[in-house]
Amino acid sequence: MKVLLVNPPYNSSKYKFIGLVAPPLGLAYIGAVLETGGVEVKIVDAPALDMDFDGIKRELDNFSPDVVAVTAVTPTIGSALKVAEIAKRSCPGALIVLGGYHPTFTYMKLLDNDFIDVVVLGEGEYTMLELVQAWDKGEDLRKVKGIVYKDFKTPVRSVIGDLDSIPFPARHLLPMDDYKIMHMKLPIGTLISGRGCPYHCSFCASSAMHGHKLRLRSSSNVVDEMEHLIGVHDAEMLAFMDDTFTLNKRRVFDICDDIKERSIDTYWGCTARVDTISDDLLKNMTDAGCITLLLGVESADQQSLDVINKEVTIDRIKRTFELTKKHGVRTIASVVLGMPGDTHKSISNTIRFVKSLKPNYAIFSLATPYPGTDFYLKSLEDNLIKTDDWSKFNLLTPVMETVDCSLEELKKLQKKAFRDFYARPLYLLRQSWMDGPIVFKAAVSILRDI
Repeated sequence: MKVLLVNPPYNSSKYKFIGLVAPPLGLAYIGAVLETGGVEVKIVDAPALDMDFDGIKRELDNFSPDVVAVTAVTPTIGSALKVAEIAKRSCPGALIVLGGYHPTFTYMKLLDNDFIDVVVLGEGEYTMLELVQAWDKGEDLRKVKGIVYKDFKTPVRSVIGDLDSIPFPARHLLPMDDYKIMHMKLPIGTLISGRGCPYHCSFCASSAMHGHKLRLRSSSNVVDEMEHLIGVHDAEMLAFMDDTFTLNKRRVFDICDDIKERSIDTYWGCTARVDTISDDLLKNMTDAGCITLLLGVESADQQSLDVINKEVTIDRIKRTFELTKKHGVRTIASVVLGMPGDTHKSISNTIRFVKSLKPNYAIFSLATPYPGTDFYLKSLEDNLIKTDDWSKFNLLTPVMETVDCSLEELKKLQKKAFRDFYARPLYLLRQSWMDGPIVFKAAVSILRDI
């Protein structure tokens, strides 16, 4: 059997923002599991290769796969459907599969397309392996858990309990030299140390996909992959792509201790909740090479934080940013503008609040209700969503109005937030002292792309 895994071309401004093109670890995990099952696999990462639909057709014609599986998040679902349609025409005998966040929560509408055969629901590694094996043997696909076919849906597959049992992502199938940030190729390796989140933030699709039970890889398995990225792929900096890397303090300590025991000399960054950060944790992390934290600030309005079930306070946000400065950790503040209750005044207050925290960087996203989230269900119920064009669900294009902000006004406020933050002379001087010329490239790239 030959399987072609496709990350479709980007048709969304979100993915051009600050020139970010990151490895599709989900496809790489599936590729690794398929290879362990003796399947011949090829991954086409169209964004990294700057490949258009004609290029994908050439790949299909040359490889002649038996199965074509296309991944999709909400902004790329239109592009994914076009790839699937091309695949069905080019390889009429192949099984055409969709998977990923968006297909998992919208499979009924997707199967209305006659060029889609199967939708894989949730975590796809072992579902894909069983699906490919059943297709190869001509067996009844009803025995494969976690899929939806034209006329049936199979029982839900349990999430993978032992994450150490999954092989490392098949990065040898990816164009590792073509990933970049700020339009520059950088030797950064990405990895995920756990899945699931016990919190219930209303806007987060990840816990809907991976569940609310936190599943963690062992510290030794994580650090083994860090060594693999450094030794095999020449990564000079590592980025943990977990929803929240710091949820289990003991495990973070174990990873840091293992990094130091193995004398791994690298810098790394991760995501964190402000209420998981402590003085001793930061000291341990920085001693082990951590230099960057991405922290969810979201809003300066406590009521807004409560409405989205963030379960943090404004005071805790302030204290955490003070701690990061004490330990010399770079910070990226993640902010959401345009929640239904937001006003011009509350958005302006949030922008000022973020500047007062003095993070090294800030990302001002527009509130976007993704399928699978409580936020999406509530927004549908209240008739707040103003478009059915999924490509606009990209965090940079307004798709819902607030109590006193139109779509046009929200876009202007987002642009103002980026300008007010990045176009400050004192900010540029301070960051240039820390990061050198890269800060100017970052600021120019962000202001241009927004």
